[in-house]
Amino acid sequence: MTEPQLRQLDHVVLAVHDLARASENFRALGFTVTPGGAHPGRTSHNALVVFEDGAYIEIIAWRAPAPEERWWRTLQAHGEGLVDHALLPGAVGPALAAAQARGLGTLRGPIPGGRHRPDGVRIDWESARHDTPDVPFLCADLTPRALRVPEGAARQHANRATGIAHVAVAARDFELTRTRWQALLGPDLPLQPRPGGASYRLADTDFELFRPLAGVDTSRSAIDFEVAKPLQERLARQGEGDGEGPFALQVRGQGPAKRLDPARTHGMPLWLGGDAG
Repeated sequence: MTEPQLRQLDHVVLAVHDLARASENFRALGFTVTPGGAHPGRTSHNALVVFEDGAYIEIIAWRAPAPEERWWRTLQAHGEGLVDHALLPGAVGPALAAAQARGLGTLRGPIPGGRHRPDGVRIDWESARHDTPDVPFLCADLTPRALRVPEGAARQHANRATGIAHVAVAARDFELTRTRWQALLGPDLPLQPRPGGASYRLADTDFELFRPLAGVDTSRSAIDFEVAKPLQERLARQGEGDGEGPFALQVRGQGPAKRLDPARTHGMPLWLGGDAG
């Protein structure tokens, strides 16, 4: 049996102004927050909220301006919030080559990356990046994955969160983004039509792509109902990184889904509980 090129959601990226404050707020919401460390050659540092399913929320901030980085520019222009998401391939090279062969010529890589953890351990990975945030990037480890994505107590949360169930993604040009998604995913992960958009499921996570200014089915999930109008307003805006890309998460947990305190989630609509399947 051939191993799938794409395994699961790797992580989502939340850009914030103050890493210590954001970490404190997520701990107050019942999440275990693990200091990540600093990226060599860059001014960024991060912290992680890692779940039992192996996916995580990366909380990233910058100690000094980084105008060469899209995430930093988006943070400065539009404020805190989700700026990207990554899928985990078996290896970046083959997954990238396959996506490019299917027509996704705007995916670039492999690009080396790394981080120094607070304990001094150096970790390395490589990625394949897209210039626009409507398409997820690929990220795979060169050092053991457990060094980058800690296991054990780091994955246990007081609020009983266990994984990322649903990632909501906005597209300004829906047809273009849908074509890009299918080229990235390949024939084994066909997109499914949904009212107002399209979706796919990878491992235990649903990814939903929303069509701009379309009616939203409010019967399926907490995300649909509460973000319908703000999403339409968001998609109507212009500007790099605004109105496009991941914008909301539903985290799997016990009990019915409820939206967490927006004052503590730093621009990210975040629901805990329920099932987004």
